Amino acid sequence: VGLGSFRARGRDARRIADLHSMQNALELYFSKNGIYPDMTVNSASEWGVMASTLKSAGIGVANIPSDPAAAAGKFYRYGPSPDGLSYVLAAVLEDSSNPVLREDVDDSSYGVSCDDTATEANYCIQF
Repeated sequence: VGLGSFRARGRDARRIADLHSMQNALELYFSKNGIYPDMTVNSASEWGVMASTLKSAGIGVANIPSDPAAAAGKFYRYGPSPDGLSYVLAAVLEDSSNPVLREDVDDSSYGVSCDDTATEANYCIQF
C-alpha cells in the first residue's frame, strides 16, 4: 500500500538522469559537427528520428533513453535553437512537488513548453 508515489518518484529520477545522459550525447554530437541536430521533437516518432540521428553520427552513442511511461504516451522533447548552438530538453514529471522543478528552466524555448501548469510539471534543461 502506498508504493505508487515511490514508483512515480523513481520514474521521475530516471527521467532526470535520462535528460542528463541525452545532454552528454548531444555534446558529443556538437563536438563532431559544430552544431546541434536540427529538428524539433514533439512526438514519440520524432524522438526516434533524434535517436537515429545521434546513433548514426559516429560518436559512439548506441542507446537513446525513452520515457519510462512511453507505453502510456509519454515522451521526451528536444528543441534546438534556430542557429543550432543551443537546445532545450524536457520531460513531464509525475511529482509536481519535485524539488528539481524549482531549479529548472521555466520559459518555453525553441518550441518546447517548459512552463509548469496545474496539469503538467515540465522539467527542462537548457544548454
